Amino acid sequence: MRDRISSERFAGRNNTDGLGLLADLAGTWKGRGFNLIARPDFKDNTDLYLQLNQTRETLTFEPIGSPVPNRGFGQDDIALFGLTYLQKITDAGADGALHIEPGIWVTQPSTDFPPQSVAKPGQLVARMGSIPHGNALLAEGVAEPFVGPPVLTVPGSQYSFSRFPSFNSTPFAVSPTAPGIVFNAAGSSERLTATTVPATPFPQYDVSVPIGPIPAGPFNPPFTLNTRTPFETSPPEPPLPPSIQGVAMQDLVNDPILLLQKDIERLVADGYSFEGTALNIATMTPLSFLTERNSGAQGATAQVQVPSFGGGIENIQFLQGESPVVGGQQELQENAQTAIVYATFWIEKATHKATGHGFMQLQYAQMVVLNFPILHLLRGTPPAYVNLGWPHVSVATLRKSFG
Repeated sequence: MRDRISSERFAGRNNTDGLGLLADLAGTWKGRGFNLIARPDFKDNTDLYLQLNQTRETLTFEPIGSPVPNRGFGQDDIALFGLTYLQKITDAGADGALHIEPGIWVTQPSTDFPPQSVAKPGQLVARMGSIPHGNALLAEGVAEPFVGPPVLTVPGSQYSFSRFPSFNSTPFAVSPTAPGIVFNAAGSSERLTATTVPATPFPQYDVSVPIGPIPAGPFNPPFTLNTRTPFETSPPEPPLPPSIQGVAMQDLVNDPILLLQKDIERLVADGYSFEGTALNIATMTPLSFLTERNSGAQGATAQVQVPSFGGGIENIQFLQGESPVVGGQQELQENAQTAIVYATFWIEKATHKATGHGFMQLQYAQMVVLNFPILHLLRGTPPAYVNLGWPHVSVATLRKSFG
């Protein structure tokens, strides 16, 4: 029998005591990244607006400094240890606010009631976040130490030390038009996958299609505009560059995580070695991924699991939408409901092999699935309701800094 956890909370000698593999998060991180989000576009009467942003980010973690007791009924009390965080993301070109998120990361010990554990030296971790669009998330998983270059594609892993094989941006069908959710394989493109998705092609994802009016053709979407950044941005933004950091824009739209890989490739070429901690979390488990790019929902799949001890997302009613009767059946029509979040964070200690110079780097790739419908309209055919999952992908490379 363990001693009862005190009701009084006192900080330890070090404010990172108890954090374990999360301890290196403490501090302020600054850097740059990329954000891709498909969102409804009621104003322009199109299926979606594809918003693309190069970003600047500040992410600050502060240790709570004392244990947080969770009282047990079926077993002894446990203590959580954690850090609060505040994430601020702005548009790199216009400095406009894009995202702000307060939250908490915590570690949890193994438990008997219910039985929850992870193989040592891993730790159970969870992230709780509040998003200003009217969402709150609880994503859970595991922290695990690693040695070697992170993020890169290596034999047996699309992104080294990530449990997730894809952060691809291609839309996919969701219930009620398909059983469950299947994420596209890394490298899939909307243009090549379009024939497997029950909807018209989306020119927003094809950077070879100019923004603005779409010429008439025998197989056209029901709208006449290609709405993608920088369409009608205010103040007006310049056209998308052909590439960012050597990554072609079309490849970047398909898989934004390629930017993180470029950062690591440069450091490896400069002579740096790596060790650190990978955090793999999700709001639900298991998740299903296609194993072959562009194969569609009927292709071969593989399931990915992370340790789960709860988890989920809550949305305000506006995001959840309503359930009208369409064609004699009641169907949920969301404005833009967040359905799933999964992410990998790499806490990296980079050390130059020749000089010994070192620094701390934090990289992350995050997938947020937004569910909202379109009315599938082909010329000469009646409308059919189609509910799709729209990947919202964010990536960033940050360095620990002062202030």
